[in-house]
Amino acid sequence: MINMPKIFKQDEPPEEIRLLPLLPLRDIVVFPHMVAPLFVGRAKSVNALSEAMKSEKQVFLSTQKKAGIDNPTEKDINPVGTIGTVLQLLKLPDGTVKALVEGKVRAHVTRFVKNDDFFQVEVTSHEDDIDPTPEIVALCRAIVETFSEYAKMNKNLSKELVGNVAKITDASQLADTVAAHFSFKIEDKQKLLEAYHIEQRLTLLLKLVRMEIEVFRMDQRVKARVKEQMEKTQKNYYLNEQMRAIKKEMGAEDDPSDELKDLQRRIKRKRMSKEAAGKVRQEFKKLKLMTPMSAEATVVRNYIDWLISLPWFDRTKVRNDLDEAESILNEDHYGLEKPKERILEYLAVQSLVKKIRGPILCLVGPPGVGKTSLAKSVARATGRKFVRLSLGGVRDEAEIRGHRRTYIGAMPGKIIQSLKKVGANNPVFCLDEVDKMSMDFRGDPSAALLEVLDPEQNYSFNDHYLDVDYDLSDIMFVTTANTLPDIPLPLQDRMEIIRLPGYTEYEKYNIAKDYLIPKQQKANGLEKFDVQFSENAVLKIVREYTRESGVRNLEREISSVCRKIARELVKSKEETTTFRVAEKSIAKFLGPAKFRYGQIEEQDQIGLVTGLAWTQVGGELLAVETLVMPGKGDLIITGKLGDVMKESAQAAVSYVRSRAENLMIETNFYKKFDIHIHVPEGAIPKDGPSAGISMCTSIASALTKRPVQRDVAMTGEITLRGRILPIGGLKEKILAAHRGGIKRVLIPKENEKDLKDIPATIAKEIDIISVEHMDEVLVHALVLQEGEELFKKSDIPFEMASDTQPQSGNRQSMN
Repeated sequence: MINMPKIFKQDEPPEEIRLLPLLPLRDIVVFPHMVAPLFVGRAKSVNALSEAMKSEKQVFLSTQKKAGIDNPTEKDINPVGTIGTVLQLLKLPDGTVKALVEGKVRAHVTRFVKNDDFFQVEVTSHEDDIDPTPEIVALCRAIVETFSEYAKMNKNLSKELVGNVAKITDASQLADTVAAHFSFKIEDKQKLLEAYHIEQRLTLLLKLVRMEIEVFRMDQRVKARVKEQMEKTQKNYYLNEQMRAIKKEMGAEDDPSDELKDLQRRIKRKRMSKEAAGKVRQEFKKLKLMTPMSAEATVVRNYIDWLISLPWFDRTKVRNDLDEAESILNEDHYGLEKPKERILEYLAVQSLVKKIRGPILCLVGPPGVGKTSLAKSVARATGRKFVRLSLGGVRDEAEIRGHRRTYIGAMPGKIIQSLKKVGANNPVFCLDEVDKMSMDFRGDPSAALLEVLDPEQNYSFNDHYLDVDYDLSDIMFVTTANTLPDIPLPLQDRMEIIRLPGYTEYEKYNIAKDYLIPKQQKANGLEKFDVQFSENAVLKIVREYTRESGVRNLEREISSVCRKIARELVKSKEETTTFRVAEKSIAKFLGPAKFRYGQIEEQDQIGLVTGLAWTQVGGELLAVETLVMPGKGDLIITGKLGDVMKESAQAAVSYVRSRAENLMIETNFYKKFDIHIHVPEGAIPKDGPSAGISMCTSIASALTKRPVQRDVAMTGEITLRGRILPIGGLKEKILAAHRGGIKRVLIPKENEKDLKDIPATIAKEIDIISVEHMDEVLVHALVLQEGEELFKKSDIPFEMASDTQPQSGNRQSMN
């Protein structure tokens, strides 16, 4: 509780009038009981202090109404001020004076006394006569508590000051002391000074102190929020600035402004689409407003770099010389007439039409036949640049279309990346292994390729990262695949399918002689030596050490021979420059033969038929064996066969049962004998209907006890009535038959249309016989003794003429 001094009446009139020099103050209000240092520079003010020092050292301290007035008049000075005592006066070298004053009592001006050297006034002082009413006591207590609360928040106020304020017993002194420690507005401080009534003064002071506390709290909250938001940014900025300063000192970094100017020059020089140019200008404006080290600036800069680095209108000149293009294609690849013909057709149209959309070709064939290398050759023949993108294992749609810029580390898709890499907008673009794509929860990349490979849409391809249309219509797309069924049908519909079947033995020999052997001689350092492979040596490698549709394994075997020759040449002390590789030396270099050339049996056998199968790596010979054993009529099928193949076997047995009497077989054989059908290489899954006539011939041979001709192979689907339906992969199957030493091949009559694809060199060596009914197959396949007949005379098949010999039949030859 505050103890009040002797009580005076507040309403008593002032008694004392004094004549004092006036010191006008700027931006400060001096209260009674307040000690303040003043720096005085104006002449009148210095004179006023000098006058005060001559007498009682008292001066009237009053604040100017406007602090900006250098030469105030009587109207510019507040009439209410404080009578103060000059405690110390110090003259400074620059002519100014430093004074230390202490406020004593309130006073107001009654009259200005004329004086040219300084302001002189008559003032009347006001002593506070305080009646300690409960209201005043409560106000004093509230002010002390509020001041203590403010001191806890403001660390600039010491605990000692708070204790001293709490000890003040005079209400007027308490108000003036507390007011002196707050940074109120000058107007508010002047109001406190002019408040003669103590209750009014305390009420105004409490209001101002509480407002100051609220302002301080708000200021602290704002600072805390700003600090939390800016702390990390300021730290990064500070560290980045330090790094920049170090790098600049070492000469390792250029000025960011120079980089922006260089980027602006690149943007102006780059020719882009209208949409892309507008986008770049917009992003560049944003970049100029950003801090160079901010994360967003890096994202924007990368985006601009991608846009201006793409070959929007950069094209290479396409070669229109057909003869030169054809020469290049023939120089790089042997055979492959269809793809070469299609490329030359495109170049011919290109020379006649100024603008033509790039064709979209799909090369389908087994591994090693030269699909990817043909795409490179197409680029060389057309004078375009070449870029390759492998799609094997791709399962994310963003690999094609890119990620949106909102993601961290986002980049354009592989299509746009490849075009930036190649630097031209009309390359030959090879999409390799297009059948090896898969899909998962991230999307289907084959669906994203629909737009890329559609000539009606790809002129406005929209990558997620670029977010602007890009023209792909000038690109010549070439896709490669091993199997067509693995490519989605909508994607197949957008491409021109060109099949590349396996090479013939003759083609492999020429490829090895003209391409593979020179290539491996160079790769193994044999260019300086005269190394020659004989024709029989190359054919021996092809026949006995490789069995494939392509030439990859052939190249490996030739490389192995070259390495061994290189080793012998290095070890040999004789200076030999000539080396001949003969057929007999192949076994020395490559070891025992891996395959037996010609899979036909040494003699005709009962129940053993050579069928033809299609695989992803080309055609294969498929042996079918049948045994008939006494039993209960069970049908046993082994060899890891699929459902379709098992059903073909059942259909074959049903056909033989229906023709049992005509084939002179016991009609109830299906009750007395068990039939076991086996297809060797049981670890390999097999399926499909094309082995139907092979299994039927094998069953008929086993039941009639007649051998099957060992040099005959066959393919075709059988029905219950014995009709033979067409099959696929005919060319690959006939090539496999040729590799295996087969002399005659039976094919469905409806497949005659496919015979035009068979190479003439193969057709000269194989008799290709087309058949419509199973009875014809049996006539051509089974071995009959002289004078022996397969069918009853009354049941000669309707398809065969009466004078047809069993070995001739309806024979189709490619001669």
